[in-house]
Amino acid sequence: MQPRNMSMSGVVDLAAVKAAGEAKAKAEQARADAARTGGARAVPPAALVIDVDEAGFERDVLQRSAEVPVVIDFWAEWCEPCKQLGPLLERLAVEYNGRFLLAKVDVDANQMLMQQFGIQGIPAVFAVVAGQALPLFQGAAPEAQIRETLDQLIQVGEERFGLTGIAVDPDAGVPDAVQAEAPAGPYDALLEAAASALDANDFPGAIQAYKNVLVDDPGNPEAKLGLAQAELLGRVQSMDPQAVRKEAADNPGDVNAQIAAADLDLVGGHVEDAFGRLVEAVRRTAGDDRNTARLRLLELFEVIGPEDPRVTAARTALARVLF
Repeated sequence: MQPRNMSMSGVVDLAAVKAAGEAKAKAEQARADAARTGGARAVPPAALVIDVDEAGFERDVLQRSAEVPVVIDFWAEWCEPCKQLGPLLERLAVEYNGRFLLAKVDVDANQMLMQQFGIQGIPAVFAVVAGQALPLFQGAAPEAQIRETLDQLIQVGEERFGLTGIAVDPDAGVPDAVQAEAPAGPYDALLEAAASALDANDFPGAIQAYKNVLVDDPGNPEAKLGLAQAELLGRVQSMDPQAVRKEAADNPGDVNAQIAAADLDLVGGHVEDAFGRLVEAVRRTAGDDRNTARLRLLELFEVIGPEDPRVTAARTALARVLF
């Protein structure tokens, strides 16, 4: 199956987490301490989503990670993809019913945490399991892929660290922000159909569904992102990676060969390589070939998102070779 979101940096090998034995012992000790004091109290669903800052990070994230995996959503108010991903993660935190805790970190107010985690672009999602930090993915992602990532995280939390989650009080109710369903928008059905087609690797169907939205709403951010992803995945679906890369290496002046290799680079998570390859193709060509390479680069920018610093850097590089 092809990856379904090109902003994803890939799920790390959670089974290879260092110091698993020590971390598991800490988790077991934390549960033992809770048992001696009468057991851990059940929390309301609203407590499954918390805002975290630098001052409270050790208490709210590191210490809590001894009893439950803590998923960290690094976001900012100006980040459009964050506005799509954040509510989805909040809904899943409630749905998973205490199997993980969601900690939201505003990077504008917590620059030190952003630097400590080595974050290059947002949204970025990490996890802390029994004190061990794990990168999960960067950028917006389809819900199905996020669920797969969370399921892996929870499984490893249980098997490697003995984390069983936190108890949730069902009588406390679901927080209003999650419980209240937003009114259905005019394109919700089309976007849902497109996402389903994308998850099923029906790329032509997804492309058409996203285009149907963009006909009436050309600036729809979800449709623009989905269309760029579906078109990219549709292009690489039948490629022979080895043959494509050999063709690009043997023919550096062949724009079509470089474009195909750039598509593969992006699908493989090598974002800077993809952008650099096409910027170089623009630099060394002219006329229709140059425009073809430029347009493909702009399409790949849509896949990653305009707020990503790698896109910003590539736009600057593109401007230099064009002007």
